[in-house]
Amino acid sequence: MKQGILLGVLLATGLLASANARAQDADELMMPDQSSAKAKQIIDQAIDALGGEKYLNIHDVTCEGRLGTFDHSGQLTGFGHFIDYQIPPSKERQENLPKRNIIEVWNADKGWDLDRGGVSPMPRVDLADNMESEKKDIYNILRWRIHEPGMIFRYAGEDLVDLKPAQWVELTDSDNRIIRIAFADDTHLPIRKTAATRDPKTQIKGQEIEYFSNYHPIQGIQTAYQIARERNGIKIFQVFFDKCDYNTNVSDSLFTKDSLDQRWAQVGKKETAREQKEAQERKKTKQESDDSDDN
Repeated sequence: MKQGILLGVLLATGLLASANARAQDADELMMPDQSSAKAKQIIDQAIDALGGEKYLNIHDVTCEGRLGTFDHSGQLTGFGHFIDYQIPPSKERQENLPKRNIIEVWNADKGWDLDRGGVSPMPRVDLADNMESEKKDIYNILRWRIHEPGMIFRYAGEDLVDLKPAQWVELTDSDNRIIRIAFADDTHLPIRKTAATRDPKTQIKGQEIEYFSNYHPIQGIQTAYQIARERNGIKIFQVFFDKCDYNTNVSDSLFTKDSLDQRWAQVGKKETAREQKEAQERKKTKQESDDSDDN
């Protein structure tokens, strides 16, 4: 059994090394114009595979699912049911289910959250991190950013990605932000994305990796029902969608502070009443404990 495992490891290592060598050879044999044309061809194939005009003309998307979050050591810190509303490229609202009493709203360079303490603005660091994430969002890249002035395309060669033959494309924007995307040979769909990062607090450079899998055709649009993100080798979150719907006329009003103020007016009294009840129960428990000690 151990010999079989060792043979499998050696075989996988050899395949990866061979794929990396082919990728390097392919890049070195191509002139810059040829490399750019090849990269654009792969991207065009991917857009067609994702749904073509239907994919490019998405107005909004609503998804429900389960979200797992992880701490700096990679340990699971939470796993909950949520609903997410988006109007690309920069509007997003995420609510916990079923209570909808914890909500985050992002709208370009603004953001707010609602929790048991009420409605408050997002910290500047979180806003900056979210805006940077939007620059690297794969949908924003394939729909808009590939048309930006100064965007450089490079074919980065063949590879074996998650045990699937794939083609890598590298994009460098006018801010020298480098993003690499792997597209599966058989489906032409994106299966992995890597990007250089910089911690907004420490300014330390790192790498972020996203994995896309379990695609489903929804209204003619191929949708990844499982997405995971790692930063510097540590998992940050993992999403498992139960369902997604496109173009349901999600209102812009959902992505405002007023919408959260209105929601707080509905749930705030319940939260206050619950806190008061919990405080009374703690006081009662303490009093009973004190009485017991006196006796």
